[in-house]
Amino acid sequence: MSEPKKALVLLNMGGPDSVEAVEPFLYQLFSDRDLIQLPLGALLQKPFAKMISHFRAKTVRENYRRIGGKSPLLHWSRLQAEKTCDKLGEDWQAFVAMRYWGPRADEVVQRIVAQGIKEAVVVSLYPHYTGATTGSSIKDFKRAVSQHAPDLQCRYIEEWHDQDQYLDALAECVQDGLAQVPEAKRGKLTLLFSAHALPQKFIDRGDPYQQHVEETVAGVMERVGDYPCQIGYQSRSGPVKWMSPDTLDLIAAAGKERRSLLVIPVSFVSDHIETLEEVDVEFRDHAEEHGVSWFGRVPALNDRESFIEALAALVDKDEGVD
Repeated sequence: MSEPKKALVLLNMGGPDSVEAVEPFLYQLFSDRDLIQLPLGALLQKPFAKMISHFRAKTVRENYRRIGGKSPLLHWSRLQAEKTCDKLGEDWQAFVAMRYWGPRADEVVQRIVAQGIKEAVVVSLYPHYTGATTGSSIKDFKRAVSQHAPDLQCRYIEEWHDQDQYLDALAECVQDGLAQVPEAKRGKLTLLFSAHALPQKFIDRGDPYQQHVEETVAGVMERVGDYPCQIGYQSRSGPVKWMSPDTLDLIAAAGKERRSLLVIPVSFVSDHIETLEEVDVEFRDHAEEHGVSWFGRVPALNDRESFIEALAALVDKDEGVD
């Protein structure tokens, strides 16, 4: 009999698989205290999540309808896992665990155990570490391991914002995006890197997310050449102080100066609602409204060969597990 395979588990946030799933998905999201912490404590977390998910659902459902009625995040995450295992060899088996929608960590850990697998490498698909995303997903997976498979040996890869192969792959996306820019629009072109915003209090308490984003951008710019560039933060909502500058403000400023913009969604490794709807629809409309000379977005990493090689190199870097 052949030896049991090793598990490669990719972690991501997940997304609704239908418009009907939007409200329960949002409820799971807003219930996570690693992501959103109410000042009045944990007792109000779930009632708050119930209320805000109900009021937000109508708008969010329309956003998902504009991109086909569901999130493509599971599709891309599965492809990334499967193609990475193809690179690693026949000893590996691919799994994906989502934080706020299926397949959840409990289900995935139980499937791993049922197949007799003893070792797993668990990779966060968020390159830039924050307790709100990677931290929450890793904590959730470790809880599931403790509950269902305490003998499963796991190695966790929690941050890789400066990995050379990842930076090469992202720079390749930027070069593909630059090829879209009309020659007449290149003279006043700005590369606008847009990352998902966090409440400023995360950064103030020592979360390395912003530093990681800035280091990624510096690494990409070393590879793509001498272009003006900016970093903005998107997807801000709610009455808290957020990281700045807001990507929307940078777009408006570019319009005043009649600049061209090429947007690089830097904190996302695949297409989903923040790229397909927020950038491609909302940001494009905002750019047109404010007089941006030309607006484009680089292709997402998705299952790009160079990105799959980067993931395989991450997994293959060390032999041991912890």
